[in-house]
Formats: sequence, C-alpha cells, structure tokens
Amino acid sequence: MKKYFMMAMAAISAMTITVSCDSDYEPSGFYSEVNISNSSVSLDTLGGTTSTEVYAENAWEIQGVPSWLTVSPLSGNAGKTIVNFSAESTKAGRGATLKLVSADKTQYINVIQGLLAASDATCAEIIAGPDSKKYRAKGICTAIANTSYGNWYLRDNTGEIYIYGTLDKNGKSQNFLSLGIEVGDEVTVEGPKKTYNGTVELVDVMVVRINKSLIKIESGGAQSFSANGGDFMVQLTVKGDGPTIELADNATAEWIGISSIVKTDTTTNVTFHVAPNQSEQSRQAIINFTSKSDKSSSTVSATVDQMGLMGTLTNPFTVADAIAYCQQIGSTTSANEFYVKGKISSIKEVSPSYGNATFNISDDGTDENALTCYRALSVGNQKFVAEDEIHIGDQVLMVGKLVNYNNTTPQMAQGCYIYSLVAGPRGDGSLESPFNIAGAMKAIDDGVTTDVFVEGVVSKFANNGEYNATYGNGTFWISDNGTFYDDLTMDFEVYRALWLGNKKWEEGDYSLVVGDKVVVCGSLTKYGSTYETSSGKAYVYSVNGKTE
Repeated sequence: MKKYFMMAMAAISAMTITVSCDSDYEPSGFYSEVNISNSSVSLDTLGGTTSTEVYAENAWEIQGVPSWLTVSPLSGNAGKTIVNFSAESTKAGRGATLKLVSADKTQYINVIQGLLAASDATCAEIIAGPDSKKYRAKGICTAIANTSYGNWYLRDNTGEIYIYGTLDKNGKSQNFLSLGIEVGDEVTVEGPKKTYNGTVELVDVMVVRINKSLIKIESGGAQSFSANGGDFMVQLTVKGDGPTIELADNATAEWIGISSIVKTDTTTNVTFHVAPNQSEQSRQAIINFTSKSDKSSSTVSATVDQMGLMGTLTNPFTVADAIAYCQQIGSTTSANEFYVKGKISSIKEVSPSYGNATFNISDDGTDENALTCYRALSVGNQKFVAEDEIHIGDQVLMVGKLVNYNNTTPQMAQGCYIYSLVAGPRGDGSLESPFNIAGAMKAIDDGVTTDVFVEGVVSKFANNGEYNATYGNGTFWISDNGTFYDDLTMDFEVYRALWLGNKKWEEGDYSLVVGDKVVVCGSLTKYGSTYETSSGKAYVYSVNGKTE
C-alpha cells in the first residue's frame, strides 16, 4: 500500500539521481583480425544488391540474417571475400544488425533498406524489441549523464532506457544544452535501438516534444544516513498545484516522517526526519513529489539510503568504522559495547601478571589508521597467562566500549576483550617450527615449492574423505583451533594425503577424527581459491604427537 501526504502549499523535492558520465561511445566489434569495408549497408526500397568486402585472418561466417535479406556467401575462409546483400522491393523501411564472426572476434553489420519509420513504444517494448529498429518513446528525464552529447535516462511506467546522443533541432550533435531539457521534464524522442554491454539505448535521437516539469528539485534529492538517522531538507521549485508527497509503503512511513514545510518567495522547503535503524539490514526509501495543472502532471523523486546497525557480532565494525564512531562521540566512553574486527598491527605490552595487554589493530595490518585496544583481556574474556598468546598479524574480533581518548586517540576502553582470534602467519615450515594455517597459505602465495610441515586441528572431512583401505589416503580440512569456518582464507585442505610414515592407510590403523591435532608433511598448492596439499604428494607426519 502506498502512503500519501497532501499539501495545501506547493511541494517538496525531486530527486537527483547520481550516474556515471559516459565517455565517447566505443562500438564493439572492430578488430584487425576481422573487419568489413563498410559496416553500414544501405539498400534501395525498389530492391537490389549491394556488395562489400570482408577481410579475416581465420574462417568466418555471418549470423542473424532475417528472412527478407539474402547474403551471399554466408561464410568463407581466411583472406578477402566479396559479400553481396540483396533484398526485394518494400514499401516500408526495414533494418537488421548482423554479426560477422571469426574465431573469438565479432564485427557488427547494420543493414538498412529505405527509411525506417519510428514505432510508438513503451520502454518495456523497446527493451524487448530488436536492435536497429527506430522507436518513438515518451517518458520522464530522470538523470542527465553528459550535457555535451546529450546522454540521459528516460523512464515511463514500464521501465527505463538510456538515451545515447541527442541531436539539436537542426539535427546537429553535441549541442544538447540548446534544447533546455532538465531532470523531471517529459520528453518524446525518436531514434534507433542499440544494445551495448547489456544496456538498452536509443542512439542519436531527435526530440519531438518537451513538456517542462511543473516541479524541480533544487537540492537535497539524494540522501545517505548511518543507522543513527537524522534530518534532511529537500528544496524545490513548484509551478503547479500541490505537491502530493508519496512514500512507497507504510513500512517506509514508519521510519521517515515530515518535520516541517516552509514556503519562501521562490522555493518550498520540506524537512524530513529519518528514524534510527535498529536492524542490521540497510534500507532505502523513494519519495515521489507530484505537481499538477489543468493540462499536465509532473513527478520527481528523492532517494534516502540508510545503513544497517553495525558493530554487532554478525555485522562488526571495521577498524575504520570504529575510528569514525570514536571521533563522532568524542572523549565520552560509549554506553554500549561494540564488536570490531581487525588485524593486530603492533603490540605495546602483554602483562601476564596483570592479565591484560595493550595493542593496536587496523584493517590492513599496518599501524596507520589504527585503533588502540587498551588493557584488553584475552580470548573469551579471560586473563592473559603468557606473552605469546597474540602476535602481529593475528586477526581478532574485539568486544568493548569505544572512546576517543583525549579527543586524539581512538581506542577500545579498558575492559575490552578478544572474542575470537585467527592466528597470523607463524612457523618456518620445518619440523621444529611447522607452519600454522596462515603461514602455509602465505608460503603458497610466496611460491614455496619444497616440502614443508603444516600443523593444525582436523575440523571436517571432505565428502567420502575418511581414510580407507581401498585408496589408502584421506581428504580433510584443518584449522588452527579445530573450527571449520567455511571460509577459504581460514580453512586449509589436506588433499588425498597418505598416512603415517608416508604409507597407505590399512585396516587396523588409527581412524582419524575431528579434533585430532595433526602435523602434515608435503608440497603445497592452490587450486582455484582453495589452499591445500598437492594431491598424493603429502602425508600425515603425526597425530596427537604420535608418528606411528
């Protein structure tokens, strides 16, 4: 259900849609390996034949030929070939876009017979229709991407298309501003359809009619908010009655409301309030503003985007997010605890005697833009008992209150603790100092090819991966703590590894189970995104400290 607000005074604001500006149009399909002397072929309405020359370095063929057109030959070998295009007479203009395909390259050929008359169509009909056909479309200009060539978006109640190139009243290009088209105007255009990289376009259109919008957003048409919400104002110019303010549905009306409407001599200013978002999901609202006269009606839209709640267990702050929050609240410690995820970038001290540690974390593992974790407790809110419980490079999920200490140092206040820890790279790959999971992954990324030792805890068996006497090998996952994260940056696969002593597993041998601590020896590789031991080139060196 839609939610309406009726105003006695003239209305509120129209939306400014942000789009990326296109550069010059790049036609696809011009290659030195395959090309045609004339990619646009014209035929008289009386019928006849036109020839052009195809050059290709490999065998080629022409695809997509309609029933009214004859092409000969349709295929050929490497070299130069004369190709003929023939058609019978026709009263109406017609056209087609053909594909000249050679190896992995495609060139496009536009064939036109006579003058193509424009067909009235909705945006949906244009999107579903064939390329090269000439259409007449009427809709609202929702955004302008390029004011030189005249690239903009046209929308009706069935969809939206892109206008690529707008000719002026004399048929000349790069004079778009002379037309006076603005966002919100209702415009009727004519032009041929082209699909470019999945975008449906009308190209080099002629403007048939412009109905100027009765309402225009001057400022405030695109708004973004954090989960905390806030206020914003939309300033608009209204030439007709109203406006009517329409929210998408009642759910939107529950978190966006109108605070005030103030009309000046030239504008109408509407202030909205955005309520705090208590959900972790982001949300968006579209607010439509409509003004009417006796003869026409115009609608423009404003958008409001609001982030979801952050700093939770399932949606933790990044370090950058946490620092921004600290700077926002200042030197007063937050009332609530937050979760922050980062990498330990430096360690000031670890004090087993006091049971806490002070260290920095950041998003990239460097000390630039770091958050200080002040006198933090260890994993599980327990006291530190050893200095080697944390290392630089460890990935941690912290829990605690935030503060911008002395308004200069963003930090997690004393009493924070490590909720979870994934160790950074450790070990050198020797038997005396085997790689941990992160160390093994780094060794693979660094191109290590020699046999190495990797230590971990069995977290999961692959499908049918348990050791058996048929194949004598096993496939299973290991992690530093025995947790299967279902994350290829934290889980390591031991793939088709032999058993103790580099031998096949036999009936009567110990059956490996989840939770066993293993040391694996062999060569390492990366298969796609999976870090693993090389198939058949690794074995279990020890299980729970036993080698036999």
